[in-house]
Amino acid sequence: MKANTSVQNLNLGIIGNCAYSALVDERGNIVWCCLPRFDSDPVFNGLLDPSENGSLWAFELEDFARSEHQYEPNTAILRTRLYDRQGQGIEITDFAPRFWSRGRTFRPLTMIRRVRVLGGTPRMRVVLRPRFDWGREVPHITRGSTHLRYVGSQQTLRVNTDAPIDYILSETFFVVDRPLNFILGPDETLTGGIEDTARAFEQDTASYWRNWSRALAVPLEWQDAVIRAAITLKLSLFEDTGAIVAAMTTSIPEAANSGRNWDYRYCWLRDAFFVVRALNSISEVATMEEYLRWLNNVVVRSRGGHIQPLYGVGQEENLGEAILEHLPGYRGMGPVRVGNQAAEHFQHDVYGNIVLGAAQAFHDHRLLKRAGRTEFASLEAVGEQAFRVYSEPDAGMWELRTRARIHTSSALMSWAACDRLAKVAVALGLKDRANYWAERATTIRERILNESWSEERQAFAESFGGRDLDASALLMAEVNIIDPRDPRFVATVDALEASLCDGPYMRRYEAADDFGKPETAFNICTFWRIDALARIGRKEQAREIFEVMLKSRNPLGLLSEDTHATTGEMWGNFPQTYSMVGLINAAVRLSTPWDTVI
Repeated sequence: MKANTSVQNLNLGIIGNCAYSALVDERGNIVWCCLPRFDSDPVFNGLLDPSENGSLWAFELEDFARSEHQYEPNTAILRTRLYDRQGQGIEITDFAPRFWSRGRTFRPLTMIRRVRVLGGTPRMRVVLRPRFDWGREVPHITRGSTHLRYVGSQQTLRVNTDAPIDYILSETFFVVDRPLNFILGPDETLTGGIEDTARAFEQDTASYWRNWSRALAVPLEWQDAVIRAAITLKLSLFEDTGAIVAAMTTSIPEAANSGRNWDYRYCWLRDAFFVVRALNSISEVATMEEYLRWLNNVVVRSRGGHIQPLYGVGQEENLGEAILEHLPGYRGMGPVRVGNQAAEHFQHDVYGNIVLGAAQAFHDHRLLKRAGRTEFASLEAVGEQAFRVYSEPDAGMWELRTRARIHTSSALMSWAACDRLAKVAVALGLKDRANYWAERATTIRERILNESWSEERQAFAESFGGRDLDASALLMAEVNIIDPRDPRFVATVDALEASLCDGPYMRRYEAADDFGKPETAFNICTFWRIDALARIGRKEQAREIFEVMLKSRNPLGLLSEDTHATTGEMWGNFPQTYSMVGLINAAVRLSTPWDTVI
């Protein structure tokens, strides 16, 4: 029997617990879930294969008419309501358990789905079709009195449930006349009752997230948007190692039929730095502490040499890229890629992102483990590498595959590495090292301001001696290499708006790359523009653009990587940490201060 699948779009919700995540569509279907890690094979892959060969977990309502879904406020618990043509309905509650237990954070590889009746005698069927090996392996199913086991060659999943086992196996419609609970996870016996366990886990998980959200230092305005963004960023942390993934998906195209389909389920040091910085700005420093564990491993293993721009969540270096021909892809728009060739790139901004990501640990007295001279010595080796390569061609932050230049953004981050090392040395009382790094920072700064400036374009260009424009030049103000009211920076903002903006939205760069010119706006660039406008005194314009970006989110408050300027549709991998970072940064910068109302 064919499963009920809704029109494919990115109106998805995310549930997770910093060990795994799952994406839920508007009808309550689990259409994406990788186990046991973010970068593992998906056990539910309906997002990339909605055909009969795909895998999903649906609660299909007979005579379906409409649906709605929303998060339980200030939590990662998602509720989806389905209604039939008679107005009868069910509510699905989805979450991944996460709470404090026995002196540790309890975050099992377990998904809990709870169904309750909203009214009447609705009929539904359960379509539970996990698959393994990217959908190529159909598991063998065994049954017990209150559980089903899905046995694969590499892993086995068990669902414990108080729903009728026969109806699940046969995918038969039945009347929902009582609450039903489903606990999917490893092949382990449940120690407590099914309903009692599901209820207790929901209560404890809700309590965890509410307490976590309560500790955030949110701005006065747009609080709900900031809290949702912060929770989403937190869910991108793979807590076992401390890695932060760029997104949960692979191969959602950056634009329709563009071929710009990439696997983002890895830890980019660039993206992770921005995540840490955004969460730090609202006083959530625990994620930074977790990430610094992962980052320290990367730094130590590099021994002062080359560092990749990204790694697997377990520090895997080899992320060989391959195309999975058997999967049709999102809306049939392949290719579906697994792995990412960018791991082989030289992207010289990585060294600055490392130092910037670690710098707060030397200055913040709240941390359980502040960084000291030992950590500084490791970072100095990174700084030496930054200085060695700042004026050498690389693939740049946009990971160009067939073009190398001395990118302004890469040199900028090398400057930031030296500048922040100088400031850390001051904090540690190391005057000689402070002078050493300050001199190097000055050397790089002078070259950037001289050699990336284009007289022809009256703007800072994307490379030394170049003329093409690139939105990453907006970061010059954010990392404080230049006063935002410097006429050259203001002129750059104006030039970028004229060249790269489609109304409120901003594309990444104007020059064609391996796939031609970008078609969609890159959300983080729009947020960089908002930040730059606020810094140069155009705050009202910045607020207007920010309001547009708030409306560009999906109904659950989430953003993907790209927005189509004409249709407003979301494209690119989802949910994109870069985009959620931009939302937090813009809200913090633009909000009316708290002391105006209290």
